[in-house]
Amino acid sequence: MDTGFATGEDRWRARLGTLRQIVRQELVTRQLTAHLPEGAPLRVLDAGCGQGTQTLRLARRGHEVTGLDSSPALLADLGHALAGEPDEVRGRVRPVQGDVRDLGALFEPGGFDVVLCHGVLMYFADPEPLLDDLARLPGPGGVLSLLVRNGDGLAMRPGLTGDWAAAWRAFEEPSYGNRIGVTARADRLDVLTASLARRRLDVDAWYGVRVFTDAAPDDAEVPGEAELAALLACEERAGATDPYRRVAALAHVVARRT
Repeated sequence: MDTGFATGEDRWRARLGTLRQIVRQELVTRQLTAHLPEGAPLRVLDAGCGQGTQTLRLARRGHEVTGLDSSPALLADLGHALAGEPDEVRGRVRPVQGDVRDLGALFEPGGFDVVLCHGVLMYFADPEPLLDDLARLPGPGGVLSLLVRNGDGLAMRPGLTGDWAAAWRAFEEPSYGNRIGVTARADRLDVLTASLARRRLDVDAWYGVRVFTDAAPDDAEVPGEAELAALLACEERAGATDPYRRVAALAHVVARRT
């Protein structure tokens, strides 16, 4: 997508596999899994799939996944990862190079059981047109999974790191400078929930992502297996528990087509 993300893409790719990314991807996987039915394969669209972490995880579980992204480099990363997968997993993934702003032209309404849009809305000054297109894609009872910057906790990271000017701005406006050097936008939960309701999507649940680890340095070491498991367990519980989830860096909203 030709948005602000493109200017920070190289930094994003360089930080894949870091502690903050591991926490993000693992929590989103656990939270989403709780809302997907067991049994028959699901038709999934990962809109803005990037390097395809969630695309691959869903394909490994037997689902048919279309991964859409505009970045040739990130789709190449997905291709390299797919090359190491068994034939049956590779056969379930369809990479598509395209812009999320063209969803209406690329895909039929109601064509998917599950639609993911993770870490994308924050790069749109006006998210409403993209939400319109995303809302049309899940069929009856289908799921829309959104991962957004949490506007209700936007002052936490700069406050914890002592950047008082940025913390003060976060109380007043939804824009912020992220760690890949891009100015992005945060969503407040009540506003996003109301916006989805207008599109006949009811929020099943929402979770916080990175309550404790968001302020970790970019070069923070990934701990050993036992400590990482304990860290993820605490993050998972905090992300589903008030008041902790309210100040998480990211909000994961799972909505369902009524």
